[in-house]
Amino acid sequence: MSGMCESCNNYVYDEDDEAYVCDVDIDEDDMARLFSSHYKECPFYRSDNEYAVVKHQAF
Repeated sequence: MSGMCESCNNYVYDEDDEAYVCDVDIDEDDMARLFSSHYKECPFYRSDNEYAVVKHQAF
């Protein structure tokens, strides 16, 4: 899952921390579910590849 972060739209640079962070607004319950379950893929992943987002509209 960690390799996907670099291509995620939610992975942004935080100038205060001077590091890249996941910028997803989730509450405590969702965070607990995320860390207590065994996701194979991140449920908050959003591709930053514009072509992949709109390629289904081409035809």
